[in-house]
Amino acid sequence: MRKKTQRTYIGGQAVIQGVMMRGKRGMATVVRDDNGEIQTEAKRITPPEKRKKWLRFPFVRGVVSFVSSLVLGMRSLLRSSEVAVADDEEPSKFTKWVAEHWKISVGEIVTTIATVLGVALAVVLFLFLPNYFTALISEAAPAIGGAGSIWYNLIEGGFRFVIFLLYILFTLLFASLRETYRYHGAEHKTINCYEYGDELTVENVRKASRLHDRCGTTFIFLVLVISIFVFALANWLLAMTGMTGIGWVDFLISLIVKIILLPVVAAISYEILRLLSKTDSVLVLPLKAPGYLLQMLTTQEPDEKMIECAILAFQKAKEMDDDPDSPEKTFATETKLSALLAMMKKSFAEKEIDGSDAEWIVSLELKIPRSALGTERVVSRKECKSILDVFEQRLTGRPLWYVYGDAEFYGYTFKVDERVLIPRPETELLVRQALASVKDGDSVLDLCTGSGAVAVALACEAAKDKNVSVTATDISDGALEVARENARLNKANVTFVKADLFDGVRGRFNLITANPPYVQSAEIATLPRDVRDFEPHLALDGGVDGLDCYRRIAEKINRYIVRGGMCILECGEGQAQEIIRIFRTVARCDFAMVVRDFAGVERVVKIGF
Repeated sequence: MRKKTQRTYIGGQAVIQGVMMRGKRGMATVVRDDNGEIQTEAKRITPPEKRKKWLRFPFVRGVVSFVSSLVLGMRSLLRSSEVAVADDEEPSKFTKWVAEHWKISVGEIVTTIATVLGVALAVVLFLFLPNYFTALISEAAPAIGGAGSIWYNLIEGGFRFVIFLLYILFTLLFASLRETYRYHGAEHKTINCYEYGDELTVENVRKASRLHDRCGTTFIFLVLVISIFVFALANWLLAMTGMTGIGWVDFLISLIVKIILLPVVAAISYEILRLLSKTDSVLVLPLKAPGYLLQMLTTQEPDEKMIECAILAFQKAKEMDDDPDSPEKTFATETKLSALLAMMKKSFAEKEIDGSDAEWIVSLELKIPRSALGTERVVSRKECKSILDVFEQRLTGRPLWYVYGDAEFYGYTFKVDERVLIPRPETELLVRQALASVKDGDSVLDLCTGSGAVAVALACEAAKDKNVSVTATDISDGALEVARENARLNKANVTFVKADLFDGVRGRFNLITANPPYVQSAEIATLPRDVRDFEPHLALDGGVDGLDCYRRIAEKINRYIVRGGMCILECGEGQAQEIIRIFRTVARCDFAMVVRDFAGVERVVKIGF
């Protein structure tokens, strides 16, 4: 066996049609759905160093690991089944009735039943039956001794091991379970490949061993062995009280005691497995050999697609350990609307993203008004997938309207991407003021047009009852491409000119509008992430005090505006009065006034010439 150069604490398990990997700070489950597409679910978990100190003590940590592995493993297994099993396009009448009347999905009911039955089956197979058969033999052959004798406990442990072995052999009869064992092999091979120091590629993983020291199969074997000694001690102590293990009362008491002692057995087994996994010495090989032999049954050679799932799960689990900002991911499954919204808002809050974006996504994808989101309903898997596709893109910080590729402004739809600013609702005030000022036959110039939102909305609205010509300028080729597309889509008659404000523009205009960059350079770094990292700084940065463009407009505006013309500008909070001072001093305007937005902010400056 090859020497391992970089051991990892990441472990995992096979799930239905996939693999779950778990690190210190996160766990990732990667599953192929019924269409063969890969789905990933990644959730953060509490790292060991953040748990209470006493929970990290030897043996106590074994109990914690056993319980958490059991809970998280079962949860991953059941979650994978929701993805891997085909989802009928048209739900049955029963499914619809349950969703309508109980506000839960059939999948949730099945998951709960499966969990209860799974635990019950384990208790029956590995505690009840061995205890029962051994009690029968002891009653038939008194020479074996009562529950406190070593022979009694060896026979009970032997029964437990035989049942476990038969259980494994029985599962091998089913093709679906053999496939799960192949995913188990992919999980082991991936971890081994990483620990060998090799790059995680399908070819490298394929060559790695499918046997691993920390395998759950080896852990169960150790549990079976350790339980013989722990249960023997328990039976001996019970025998001291006069119990023989024969008779239903003694039998039930013995069974209950063993269930209570299971965490103790698990804790001791965990510490032994932990020690064995830290060395490759041949001296401990005899202790590892039984586990390896059992793994030959519970792991099978995986194919390329299975290895791909295991690699992706390992990489995501490691990424979550290395990067605290690595986003969580969720399977697209049938779920409650309230639960889906709560999950999205919680994830957005952690990334400092407005929770209203979650409502917008669900509203748009389900094609229902936001006011209807308070009514509980079940979201189908297909609907959930479309919602999560948008949600995960937004979680990266990318603005929602860039994700969708369009935004609403003044009742019109505008295409938007990273080449232009997303039109803001407050800018509609600029359009309203412009429409109130424009007259039939006027010519209009819109500076810094960006997406063309102001120019297009103004042209479309004015055309309803006036004959107005609209020209729009921008220094960015990309912005002009977007603006021209928006004019075409909204059938607006706008002439676009590439220009740095007035440069290249001919003629004079009755109305000049502009929403220029007005953010102070030093404040760019403090803007929300979705603005700072995605929207074009060219359209944001207004210089040291945010007023560079206003000064430049004031310097040249008299060459381009007619006598009696109007200039209407949007501005940032607290800038209006200084802008008025600039235009009075530099442009010698006749008058100026300020219009406040709905929040009471001085948002628009109107300047007369």
